[in-house]
Amino acid sequence: MNEPVTIYSIPTCSDCNHAKRYFQEHNIAYTDFNCEEDAAYAEEVRNLTGKQIVPTIVIGDKVFVGFAENLIEISELLLK
Repeated sequence: MNEPVTIYSIPTCSDCNHAKRYFQEHNIAYTDFNCEEDAAYAEEVRNLTGKQIVPTIVIGDKVFVGFAENLIEISELLLK
């Protein structure tokens, strides 16, 4: 997997933490943007999705809102 992985998250989000734990367990490099620390990241999420929902995960040119409900597709992209 050569696509860059970005996650927009907040520290208290269990789905966000699950996603980051998944990435770490599978040795997947990712960039974490904490939307609570910087409102600009929340604005990026709104521009990407039209919503303010975390986690928002960007893999290459694909955008996923939520982790658990997208786990199969995310796994297929990252673990090929």
